[in-house]
Amino acid sequence: MPHTETPGTEAVPATRLRWWTELPLIVLVYACYSAGRLVVRGDVSDAVDHGLAILRIEKALHLNAEHPLNRLFTREPWLGVPADFWYASLHYLVTPALLVWLFRSRAVHYRAARTWLMTSTFIGLIGFTLLPTCPPRLLDASHGFVDTMAHYSSWGWWGGEASAPRGLGGMTNQYAAMPSLHVGWALWCGVILWKYGRTRLTRAAAVVYPLVTVIVVMGTANHYFLDAAAGAAVMGAGLLLAPAVMRGADRAKSRLLPRVAPVAADSSGTRSPVVSAGCQTSAGERIPRQRQPEPRYGPGTEPGASPSDAGEGAPAPAR
Repeated sequence: MPHTETPGTEAVPATRLRWWTELPLIVLVYACYSAGRLVVRGDVSDAVDHGLAILRIEKALHLNAEHPLNRLFTREPWLGVPADFWYASLHYLVTPALLVWLFRSRAVHYRAARTWLMTSTFIGLIGFTLLPTCPPRLLDASHGFVDTMAHYSSWGWWGGEASAPRGLGGMTNQYAAMPSLHVGWALWCGVILWKYGRTRLTRAAAVVYPLVTVIVVMGTANHYFLDAAAGAAVMGAGLLLAPAVMRGADRAKSRLLPRVAPVAADSSGTRSPVVSAGCQTSAGERIPRQRQPEPRYGPGTEPGASPSDAGEGAPAPAR
């Protein structure tokens, strides 16, 4: 069967992402995210001042939706308990699941989507560092907020300190409210589902998941509306910076890793291509199923013909 590759490109290796290189990278980024939330605690008084400033801005803009949502979730357990489970778990389940799905089913788009998510996460860490913010649930009770996760802590594995497992609340930074990466990551999931999902169900989930997450983070008093807006802005910045990050990673990889030179095809012209790879048939050997050529002998000149067959006047063969 004839080959159709362009000569000189037969040995060019195809770049493929491997799970054993992707998994440590994702774990590293998540470790940086967790360490950043843990180490960068900031000053509590500054964090409270930033939280109150956000509340004042929202009231001036008539954007204060946190109070009515929080009162509703506190008053109605059938809303508050599922919202707490949503906040405490889906953030850590849906995003990795979509990364795995992209890696296995949409590998062509995986690297760009992963780079976008990771770039935005690092921008969020910068926000935690520069602007420690007290979430509504940690403000003084006079401001009218109830920590629903502490209120319904008997229903789940979390305690009274954020969404950390009971007894591990001291290992997280509770003043990392600005921006909300819960909302940012949910928005990333929504875009991925909308862009690469093929069914109406995935399109519906692409819209519902980010919107419900925004309602949940405010109703549980974990974030302000402006935290959610900042989370969306961080994802937008990450989307714009992702191509430059990928180009920089490619340049660094080309400098650090040796290049694999393709093996060029023999184009000297000194040897003609032989389909049989140098093997030849013996004289008189017929290739199987090859058609026998029609004989072109004249009358009486067939191999093995006797002189009598050629006629009486035919000369005798030389001896």
